[in-house]
Amino acid sequence: MEQLTSLDLSIIAGYLVLTLLIGLYFSKRASKNVGEFFLSGRQLPWWIAGTGMVATTFAADTPLAVTGLVAKHGIAGNWLWWTFVSGGMLTVFFFARLWRRANILTDLEFIELRYSGKPAKFLRGFKALYFGLFINAVIIGWVNLAMYKIIRIMIPELNPELVIVSCVLLTTFYSGLSGLWGVSITDAVQFVISMAGCIVLAVLALQAPEITGAGGITGALPDWMFNFFPSFTADNAAENLNGTLQMTFASFAALAFIQWWASWYPGAEPGGGGYIAQRMMSAKDEKHSLLATLWFIIAHYCLRPWPWIIVGLASLVLFPDLPAAEKEDGFVHVMKSVLPSGFKGLLIAAFLAAYMSTLSTHLNWGTSYLINDFYKRFLKTDATPGHYVSMSRLFTVLVALFALFITFYVLETITGAWEFIIQCGAGTGFVLIFRWYWWRLNAWSEITSMIAPFAAYAWIQFFTDIEFPVSIYIIVLFTIAVTLLVTYLTPPTEEKHLLEFWSRTRPGGFLWNKVAQKSETGIAHSESGFFRLFLDWAAGIVLVYSILFGTGKLLFGEPLTASVYFVVALVAGIFIYTDLNRRGWNTLD
Repeated sequence: MEQLTSLDLSIIAGYLVLTLLIGLYFSKRASKNVGEFFLSGRQLPWWIAGTGMVATTFAADTPLAVTGLVAKHGIAGNWLWWTFVSGGMLTVFFFARLWRRANILTDLEFIELRYSGKPAKFLRGFKALYFGLFINAVIIGWVNLAMYKIIRIMIPELNPELVIVSCVLLTTFYSGLSGLWGVSITDAVQFVISMAGCIVLAVLALQAPEITGAGGITGALPDWMFNFFPSFTADNAAENLNGTLQMTFASFAALAFIQWWASWYPGAEPGGGGYIAQRMMSAKDEKHSLLATLWFIIAHYCLRPWPWIIVGLASLVLFPDLPAAEKEDGFVHVMKSVLPSGFKGLLIAAFLAAYMSTLSTHLNWGTSYLINDFYKRFLKTDATPGHYVSMSRLFTVLVALFALFITFYVLETITGAWEFIIQCGAGTGFVLIFRWYWWRLNAWSEITSMIAPFAAYAWIQFFTDIEFPVSIYIIVLFTIAVTLLVTYLTPPTEEKHLLEFWSRTRPGGFLWNKVAQKSETGIAHSESGFFRLFLDWAAGIVLVYSILFGTGKLLFGEPLTASVYFVVALVAGIFIYTDLNRRGWNTLD
């Protein structure tokens, strides 16, 4: 590969300087208090908050992961993550407004808002350390390793370890200075750069002689690569190396009908959570919270993947001999082969933007847990706002250093981490969803839902031949059964606490009637209004899949089919807008 030109280096340097300047600009505003530092004073408009969600889930590893799925299974391979659409839409209509209405700093603070007693206190502190430090560091570590791979292939003359350390330190510096204000604005800028770079790469890849000479990408690859849906088999074959993604219907159903609501997964937590909840809580009001989440789901599933998919398909034409274990690297090899001077700098800046947007959000989000839900809650409860901001900056540095340690000294030994996380969080989603809508769940319910999946997973691994994703059925059933048993064997949350929670959040649903009848209003939300939320949810799913498939059909030269999908999407969108406008954007009735 030719070394980067001065134009390439100037583009990269310009991006880094811009990022640093944004951080410096918002540093004074973030210094006021932890509400400004972690939630931008709850003043983010929907498009900034939603774009921040998209930018964070666009990490350096995601285009490579999609390339690997496409190389192995064709476009249909993306169903392994497209199935999370239903969970995302559930968050949009049932939870986005509730998170904003709760008026809390972190989603872990919700635990003591919803539950009472020592179990709630323990659960909040444990989750702060477990998710804010350990799980967060593992996620950052995987993102670091993906960027390491990109640097090693694209810029072999540089030391990738040194580049990673430098990027982490720079990101830590600006996110520690500016808090969520700087993180959110840089996320928006970084998302634009990342998407522009990937679109440019996709266009240039399609213009490669090997592809144009075959009459385009559809002529250069077999038809099965362009199937949008998997094929179902009678046996347990998870894939077919000579055709589109194949799985049993039971396996597909585990992903499409169970995984999205039952399993905890970073960025797709049932009911919202983590940095997604942080952005919802940072929005101006409940309407902006809903719109931010809706924009996130549409951009995440409908717009962002197609440049990656096209490059993944192109990599199979341009680099057909890549070993199966290196198919993901095809994305980077395409970058290396088709980009002229200047565009190399743009694409490297795009990947830096994707990487740093994820890193900055995780640093800010993880630190919010450690400060608000551990340090401020258990160690120093009565300090000044300035003290907590200073400690937030210190903890940001400590989280970054711990993540670097995990990256270089631990993570190489961890395999199948994401599959492990999904299985060991299977069933937890039941509590994460229903803790909003059923008064009887208590802190012991949530603690049990976190422990039970590990027990079921261990049993499956050591004593059976059951494989993922069919294993989800067993883990989910076991977890829910044990959780319900523990729920009814332990006392409910104190009635006064439940009344305060219901009056503050007004979640609605008949499962709160027992509590609502003792409140000042004496009624829960109407069941008809609650049913309308399900209609909005279903319309939202139709909206996303219609735009997703319509865009794909348009890109692959089927405008008539694309127009049908877009008309369906338009009808679904009109229904959602009309319904929300009629009932009010800030109400769940």
